[in-house]
Amino acid sequence: MRLALFNKGRLGLVVGDDLVDVTDQFAGADTAGPVGALQRYVEAAADGETARFEAAGRPRIPLAEAVLEAPLPRPGKIIGAPVNYLDHKAEMEYTTSVADLGVFLKANSSVIGPGQDILLPYSDKRTDQEGELGVVIGRTASHVSTDEALDHVFGYTCVLDITVRSGEDRSTRKSFDTFTPLGPWIVTADEIPDPDALDLRCDVGGTTRQRTNTADLIFGVRELIAYTSSVMTLHPGDVIATGTPAGVGPLSHGDRVVLDIEKVGRLEVGVDGSRALAYDQRPGRRSR
Repeated sequence: MRLALFNKGRLGLVVGDDLVDVTDQFAGADTAGPVGALQRYVEAAADGETARFEAAGRPRIPLAEAVLEAPLPRPGKIIGAPVNYLDHKAEMEYTTSVADLGVFLKANSSVIGPGQDILLPYSDKRTDQEGELGVVIGRTASHVSTDEALDHVFGYTCVLDITVRSGEDRSTRKSFDTFTPLGPWIVTADEIPDPDALDLRCDVGGTTRQRTNTADLIFGVRELIAYTSSVMTLHPGDVIATGTPAGVGPLSHGDRVVLDIEKVGRLEVGVDGSRALAYDQRPGRRSR
């Protein structure tokens, strides 16, 4: 299945180029709550309470006419994997990789959905796009093995891990509001038997910047789940951003960023720098 949120929190089943509104088929749907109906569905599925969605005979809305939203507007945790492709390690001249650095956390308030804008915070600091496969956890995971890892996945989505190139800690540089575009929907795990064999492409302003296959991950999806669950318990609806390949680059006001992942979908967002400040004007800056 492909499951989406649209039109102010409605739960939709994606069928071809259409959306079928299945909100009323899921008793746990809460279209007004901050975490959203799809988060509730992931949690219910973890408890064995999945709804059976029927699309036949129900009204359909063309995807082109729907306002898609982030499928998980407020995940419990967003976990990032730094330097998880060798080509990205080389382009950034890092001496370490995910194997040395471990993982980091991003604020869940940084999530936006398809069609929204990344807001550039600084006019004089580079802010980059990082296109990544997102893994949505479906069952509580603690100290799981690589062999068991995929049993704990609900599905997959597209993630843009936006990053300011400044001196702060990763979690700060990657947690500004709007810095985690997510979507356009979640594809359930049964549709993707091998997440370590997906083509990924990220375009900015109509030019391809990043192109890879997830087979090139240093820590594949199984290893990443196993490692992360050895550090922190993963809960249904948590999102792991699996890392970005070479080709990261600066975003400018008016850019369109498009992330395409095979079998998952296409996420497109804009870039707005109209409210960017000079770095030295940021709150908390102190003279040295």
